[in-house]
Amino acid sequence: MPTDEIRAIELLNRVTYGRVAASMRAMPFVAPARHIVVDGGVLLRMHERLGYHRVCDGGVVAYGADNFGSGTEHVWSVQFSGTARVVEPTAAERAAFGPEPERVDGEPFVPVYLRIEPQFVTVHALDYPSEAVGVPAVARSVRRRLHHVA
Repeated sequence: MPTDEIRAIELLNRVTYGRVAASMRAMPFVAPARHIVVDGGVLLRMHERLGYHRVCDGGVVAYGADNFGSGTEHVWSVQFSGTARVVEPTAAERAAFGPEPERVDGEPFVPVYLRIEPQFVTVHALDYPSEAVGVPAVARSVRRRLHHVA
């Protein structure tokens, strides 16, 4: 396994949620997903009733995760691009995801699982000094407050 892939998997294991991106009727969309890494692939848990899994199944997708809201000076982002397939996880894989949300957009959560076989993996690192010289305090505080809701 190439070094970038090893680093990306290590970083991905540090966070629990990311975003899957694909195309639906020629329009791009991004949806939140819970992930685990299994046998060099990325296994996603999504809400079935949103229907995004049907669009992703058999298609090329990108899955990205990051630590943007961590407040650290060492910010990173990883992206895995490859073909996604709807799968039925093992009991151990289901357990590895941890607790399910009760509701998504007011509806009871119904899980569906996708496996991405990565074809391309990218890792980006942004290192900031403890006190960014020349960056206004407002900009530093905004950077540290960036977060996504999943």
